[in-house]
Amino acid sequence: MTAYAYGEAYRIGFDRTVRFLLSRGAACDGAVEAAQAAWVRGWERLHQLRDDKMLLTWVNTIALNVYRGLWRKERLSVPLRERHREFEIDLTPIDVQTVLQLCHRRERALLELQIQGITTEEIAGQRGVSKTAIRIRLMRARRSARERMEKRRLQRLQRTCLTAGVETPQTGLRVA
Repeated sequence: MTAYAYGEAYRIGFDRTVRFLLSRGAACDGAVEAAQAAWVRGWERLHQLRDDKMLLTWVNTIALNVYRGLWRKERLSVPLRERHREFEIDLTPIDVQTVLQLCHRRERALLELQIQGITTEEIAGQRGVSKTAIRIRLMRARRSARERMEKRRLQRLQRTCLTAGVETPQTGLRVA
């Protein structure tokens, strides 16, 4: 059989192969995939075909075997379920500890009091200042911690860029 004849048989017979698989209970997308794979495999093993008139039957047999193989593999794979909440690791304490380590001593003390659940009124009473002063200090402490975290992230990113030899986000210059 020539390449042209096989191409013509493919053009005419591909839809028939898909319909054959659908009649055997194959899903639509699986039928198309198996039919395509069967026609490719038929082309690769064309030298094994004994009678050119039996090409469509031969390819349909290959397609059915391919689909059965795909179906078996699909049955063996089990979808991953959602993770159970009881087994998750809570990274929040680690993140909080990292942020607190970056803060100045006074800022850290204020933030730790707030984390412990002490109200601004109670902190103000302990320190002998107004509630507004504590709210402003807490706001400044959070802002400072945020800026330090961002600075740290950029430094890590620059080190990564230096080792990889890519552009740095701040300057846009290509490094190394």
